[in-house]
Amino acid sequence: MTFSLIQPLLSEGVDVVGDVHGEIDALTQLVRVLGYDREARHPEGRTLVFVGDLCDRGPDSPAVVDWVRRRRDDGRVQCVLGNHELNLMRGQRKDGNDWFYGDVSEEGERYLPFAMLAKGEQHAVKAFFDSLPLALEGKDLRVVHAAWHSPSVDRLRTITAQSMKAFEDIDQAFKADIENRTLATMAAEEKFPWQEQLHNEHSPPPLLRLTGQWNAKLQMGNPIRVLTSGIEKETQPPFFAGGAWRFVERAAWWDHYQESTPVIFGHYWRRWSTQAAKPRTAFGPNLFYGVEPDAWFGAKQQVFCTDYSVGGRFVERKNAVSTGFMGRLGALRWPERDLYFDEGSCISTRHFKGDA
Repeated sequence: MTFSLIQPLLSEGVDVVGDVHGEIDALTQLVRVLGYDREARHPEGRTLVFVGDLCDRGPDSPAVVDWVRRRRDDGRVQCVLGNHELNLMRGQRKDGNDWFYGDVSEEGERYLPFAMLAKGEQHAVKAFFDSLPLALEGKDLRVVHAAWHSPSVDRLRTITAQSMKAFEDIDQAFKADIENRTLATMAAEEKFPWQEQLHNEHSPPPLLRLTGQWNAKLQMGNPIRVLTSGIEKETQPPFFAGGAWRFVERAAWWDHYQESTPVIFGHYWRRWSTQAAKPRTAFGPNLFYGVEPDAWFGAKQQVFCTDYSVGGRFVERKNAVSTGFMGRLGALRWPERDLYFDEGSCISTRHFKGDA
């Protein structure tokens, strides 16, 4: 059977769930609030759709992955690949993913306590992630983890390999190109004298322009990177995030999205509270600057982010918060366009282009 990286949305009545990040209790509560039973069956025949980033940072990533995997295998839910799943498929030790490797890194200690994956389960989890599409399309809705970028989507439509092989083949071909190899070499030479500073928050390096150019080109050269972690561009000045100085920043792709089909996605850590008044934060540009938390947005007000920062609850727990979290797990009900949260609230979203 031929595998497709861009797959159809199997139901017209869907509930699109934001990044779960290992928060099994929030997921269980949200599923109940949405009217599903434990096996993800809904009395009205609705379907749960996950935007990816099921894992990392939260207290029980194995439970979340297992819950979604079993119900996906039973044909009751759909899920697209997120950048956190892709990191694990690529064998990368990243922020908050120690649960998969069975030991706790020095950086990972800040996420404790969290459940570890059972021994011998790594292959099965990777196989599940590798079976996920990069995007879902219905007749009037698109779902992706980070960015709907039509040139990248169209390129992926022509590929029949599953995600990991496709990623490796694309990256290998990209890096083999002589022009790309030259830029990569020049960037490595530029960065070499600053190795000790690149991971020191208190010792900023200068703006490394070639490094920024290479990082942006590498990101945009692989359509799987684009769909799972977004569009990136060179930045100045550099900023510190995720344990390293950054020379590229995320771009608000939705400001240039002119297509008529709405897109629901996650990835970007939207906040339910009114967005910060500043256009930039310590972690780069505030992409939701001026966007109300219950609003559709973008060039045609046709896009909606369902990631309401439930992945930040580990920070709140460290501060002895056990209820009333700022970080929420949300789901957008389509076509009704109602927004549900794990604590039980429901809000009608605003400013959708089709609204009267």
